[in-house]
Amino acid sequence: MQQLIFKKSLLASSLSIILMTPSVFATNGLAPTGIGQEHKAMGGAAAGNPVNSMSMATNPASASFIDDGWDVELELFKPNRTVMRKDFPGLAGATFKGDEASIFVIPGGGYKRQYNDKYAVGFSMYGNGGMNTEFKNSPVFPTGAPAPNHLAPFNAGTSSNSGVNLEQLFISPTLGIKLNNRHSLGLSANLVYQQFKAEGLQALEGFSKEKGKDKFTDRGVDSATGIGATIGWMGKVSDTTTLGASYRLKTKMSKFKKYSGLFPDGGRMDAPATFTVGFSSKVTPKTTIAGDIQQIYYSKVAAIGNSAQTQLPFGSNDGPGFGWDDQTVVKVGIKHQMNPKLALMAGYNHGDSPVDGDDTFFNSLTPAVVEDHLSLGFNYKLNKKASIIGSYTHTFSNTVKGNMANPVQPQPFDLKMNQDAVGIGYSVKF
Repeated sequence: MQQLIFKKSLLASSLSIILMTPSVFATNGLAPTGIGQEHKAMGGAAAGNPVNSMSMATNPASASFIDDGWDVELELFKPNRTVMRKDFPGLAGATFKGDEASIFVIPGGGYKRQYNDKYAVGFSMYGNGGMNTEFKNSPVFPTGAPAPNHLAPFNAGTSSNSGVNLEQLFISPTLGIKLNNRHSLGLSANLVYQQFKAEGLQALEGFSKEKGKDKFTDRGVDSATGIGATIGWMGKVSDTTTLGASYRLKTKMSKFKKYSGLFPDGGRMDAPATFTVGFSSKVTPKTTIAGDIQQIYYSKVAAIGNSAQTQLPFGSNDGPGFGWDDQTVVKVGIKHQMNPKLALMAGYNHGDSPVDGDDTFFNSLTPAVVEDHLSLGFNYKLNKKASIIGSYTHTFSNTVKGNMANPVQPQPFDLKMNQDAVGIGYSVKF
């Protein structure tokens, strides 16, 4: 009884931490490479790869194929964000770091229970997206000493720092419906909470619809909520191979009222839709390979997809955004059972940068330009029911050069980023 009480207390405490601590990161654009430590260790492959309750975050139909149990996890994430100035006399060639906030804690968790022979219920909680940059001691734009940690591209001298912080948390109650022994459908309701803060953007405030109304920058933290859904299918097409597909609808969010002069449509930033197909196959009794192809529809969200080069003012209907393209992500991974207790995993994840050279100016605030990720991990069984799962992901450095020949608006910044993340999870099967 004491052990049961301890486990319930641990789960409740972990879920409380998740609710209090949204995530901040940028990997596949604003999205993580994968959700759940085992999936991250395998490059993010999850749509046809049911392993534990965190699998439901990608494909809710996996609820019918995973064991009953719960998971909690924690990840430390370190992005390195660099902006290189290339046009202004005295600043050309200067390199500036947006890393004043350098390490972020990303929690996650899930729970699944088979209700009867047909229905399974559960939920998952995870950070689905975010971005942070913070440039220290910013000068009056665009003059100022060309020294490290002295750039914020838009600062007008009234704020000591410049940058943005976006955090997005999903809580997803899930229903799995078993059609037969080999096929299932799934549905998750996505309860989304996000926070945003901007500071040091005064030099752009004059281009806002809300000019002079204090609705553009340095307004502190604002929040927004929304309700969306994910639908999925999973099928065992043979004794060794499983296929899956899921579609997460675009989530319409409430407005950031404090920043109604910054984001389109009076302060709205929706969560983009995603479509994912994938597989897993047991190629030997001890070895499983898995892969996903995921499409993220950034261009369908005005705040993310609209170009900043539009002639409309900030905050207007269909106004300027970050100019991101849709992103296609390829995820592949392998898991090998070394012995009855230990399995080792590795994975690779690639998605072309959603930011191109025609939109680097505004994206110096969100330099999400990385493309290639390599991951490693392990699953170690403590006993018949409990396991420790760990992952490490290195995101290789990538640079997008600003297009100074852009006929509409020359892009005076080159953007560069690389990342490292290490996580640990505790998984329990009933």
